[in-house]
Amino acid sequence: MRILVDADGCPVVDSTIALAKAHNIECLLLCDTSHVFERNGAKTLTFSKGADSVDFALVNLVQPGDIVITQDYGLAAMCLARNAVVLNQDGMEYTPNNIDALLLQRHVAKKIRNAGGRLKGPSKRRHEQDDAFRAKLEDLLNQCFG
Repeated sequence: MRILVDADGCPVVDSTIALAKAHNIECLLLCDTSHVFERNGAKTLTFSKGADSVDFALVNLVQPGDIVITQDYGLAAMCLARNAVVLNQDGMEYTPNNIDALLLQRHVAKKIRNAGGRLKGPSKRRHEQDDAFRAKLEDLLNQCFG
């Protein structure tokens, strides 16, 4: 088992690395050339800048049982198909039971934007979101490693 992080724009990179170190699990940070990360305790894999280049690289690397951290619903769906455990940065676990609704929500939002509509963006990140993420990841790791 490894933890793979879609690190471009991910606010929980440091806490993910800390939990991976505490459980002695390999942590991989995947980013493109416009978001270079170098963190102690994690291996950084950098890919060319381009539409979904990091996403496709991550899907090609993920193995059953790996944990993936991403906020991208499309990437989450592909990782679920490869039998990974997938979390978003707020601690929500993507599952076969919720991914279709999330993908539909993304599709509807894109249609609204393409038609010239505006949608409210995400609110400012709160400490409670960081706490919920850490608690969920810690829970998953404890389930796997006792």
